[in-house]
Amino acid sequence: MGRIGDWWWRHRFGSSLRCSYTRYKTLLVEQADFAKGTSSRSTKLVHGGVRYLAQGDVGLVREASVERGLLQKNAPHLVKNQTFIIPIFSFWERIQYTIGLKFYDWIAGRLSLGRSVFISRKKTIEALPDIKTKGLTGGVLYHDGQFDDSRLAVNLAQSIVENGGVALNYVKITGIVKDGKVITGAEAVDVENGKPFIIKARSVVNATGVFVDDILKMDNPHAAKTVVASQGIHLVISKDFYASAHALMIPKPSDGRVLFAVPCTMKWWWALPIPLLENLRWSLMHWKKKLNLY
Repeated sequence: MGRIGDWWWRHRFGSSLRCSYTRYKTLLVEQADFAKGTSSRSTKLVHGGVRYLAQGDVGLVREASVERGLLQKNAPHLVKNQTFIIPIFSFWERIQYTIGLKFYDWIAGRLSLGRSVFISRKKTIEALPDIKTKGLTGGVLYHDGQFDDSRLAVNLAQSIVENGGVALNYVKITGIVKDGKVITGAEAVDVENGKPFIIKARSVVNATGVFVDDILKMDNPHAAKTVVASQGIHLVISKDFYASAHALMIPKPSDGRVLFAVPCTMKWWWALPIPLLENLRWSLMHWKKKLNLY
């Protein structure tokens, strides 16, 4: 085929696995450890995308919800059902989130992980013992998926090999090989010993996430930028600090950004989609509005 497939939105493991299933000779290369990048720094959720539903992107939510359900069926050792609670402080919030999350359930169809339900003030306090009770009228409990993303990446690499493919880490792509205008492979280097070598291929798939433009510029130095990187942070705290089996979602802080607190192994992930560490005070301020933090 002799071209770069701009499939950056598909996970490189998924692209490689599909190619190996169809019996193409497949080589997956990774410049560091498998899942070192975004995959190992995520919120550990495989979810339908509640916030995207609020933005009106029903097609994306439907696709994500189906994939979530299929992933749980195909890899139950990696994916578990995680309950989330949105604390409710007004009658309007109760109507808005109850109806919205019922629609979220309906979109997933038979692959839904469970029905959302409004819970009383008493049950909300029992489920979220550190929640601030002033003005609290209840909560909406819904279901999403939580998974071990790094283990999933390793399992996919194993499946690629089982289907005749090859998965190599610590191999970095440094250039594109061409015969005229036709791409015939890639230049690579063994990161461990620094030795360069050539990979010959009829097709090169660029599934590199935020690094997609770096690869595109190897083919065309004047290629337009296609991805603008975003940035967020995660705080990892002890479960002793916030003891609950339920995840907490704050859907609308002052500027509309979504905040999560999600249990993960022996710790808690606090997912804060904010661009700079200077905004840490901002995020903690919003958590303090909802939780009894000391």
